[in-house]
Amino acid sequence: MNFRVHFSSVRQNWRTPKAFYQALDAEFEFNFDPCPKKPKYDGLKIEWGGVSFVNPPYRECAAWLRKGFEEYTKGKTVVFLIPSRTDTRYWHDYCMKASEIRFVRGRLHFDGHKNSAPFPSAIVIFKGKKK
Repeated sequence: MNFRVHFSSVRQNWRTPKAFYQALDAEFEFNFDPCPKKPKYDGLKIEWGGVSFVNPPYRECAAWLRKGFEEYTKGKTVVFLIPSRTDTRYWHDYCMKASEIRFVRGRLHFDGHKNSAPFPSAIVIFKGKKK
């Protein structure tokens, strides 16, 4: 039996549920999205805003978390929505250094999809010192 389907997802870009994003935005007041749906820039190669929301392509979580951690060390706040993959190297290298980790109860229903996500999600917060 092939169990790989249970531990991965063919789709890597999941649109954040609008109400979920709005609740986070009300709390953090985001001023930048380095990883928008239709990017006009490479968010991994530019300076981020003071308070960024990041829902990265999930195959590239390690690179985005590395960049987000770098931005955090500059005093910025970075809030990630990522799969809760606590067994990965990137989780231990970056997420465990976060200011806060919030595990999402149940499975998110991403915008544009009829079914819930095939994985659990987490909000990983790197709380910087400046806006």
